[in-house]
Amino acid sequence: MYLSDYHTHCSLSFDSKTPVEDMVRAGIAQGLQEMCLTDHVDLFRPRETAHWEHDFSNREETFARADQAANGKIIVRRGIELGEAMRDFAYADELLSRLPELDFVIGSQHQLSEKYDWNDLYFMPEATEQEAREQIADYLTLVLETAKWGKFSVLGHLTLPLRYMNENHGMHMSFDGFEDEVAQVFRALIENGCGIECNVNRGNTPLPDAKWLRLYHELSGEIITIGTDAHTPEFVGMRARETQELLKSCGLNYVCTFEKKKPVFHKI
Repeated sequence: MYLSDYHTHCSLSFDSKTPVEDMVRAGIAQGLQEMCLTDHVDLFRPRETAHWEHDFSNREETFARADQAANGKIIVRRGIELGEAMRDFAYADELLSRLPELDFVIGSQHQLSEKYDWNDLYFMPEATEQEAREQIADYLTLVLETAKWGKFSVLGHLTLPLRYMNENHGMHMSFDGFEDEVAQVFRALIENGCGIECNVNRGNTPLPDAKWLRLYHELSGEIITIGTDAHTPEFVGMRARETQELLKSCGLNYVCTFEKKKPVFHKI
């Protein structure tokens, strides 16, 4: 079994203070063959309309330290988590053009639309069930736009709203009733040669869970990565084996890693 973690963050991300060496050593300790550093590159801060300007000058030094910590014991790929691309695809293109060394790009949506003042899902207050369903519908509209753009490797944590609605606010929401919308997203991704990730969600309910993984398989989706969304070492590589078994039970026979933005398929 080829073990990988393709969604990790270090101090290059605004929401992590972890030195990259600690993340890499955690991957080695977990027995991973490969991991990808996917630090945040968001186009806009929540509730702001001015571009989030990015300085990439310290990335190479950080990756040099990662390679030194790896010491030949693990492959460390260069990636980013590109957030909110649909708010300005031209700016997203510009950011990607400044990072030609990338092996892998997660396309993620963390914010709701202008209707919600571009607020981040993390900051949304507790809602009624009807309000929550309206937020999920809004979110999926933005995700579909991103999927149709398709200039990334995999779509990140498809069912992300559930992390905050259920885990933070104690709700019992699901994406049930949004089968058509999710299928549209999957078809757009597949048409563009993109995949999805199964986000281990730091040990909570996977994003997406088995129902949606089966639908992805039924629609002939093949490209899928496993990522923990770890921002600290204790989550790196969490449930790597169990998540591969989940994929297999949903009909998926391969887990992917990436090199120079090309998927590499590993038999489960």
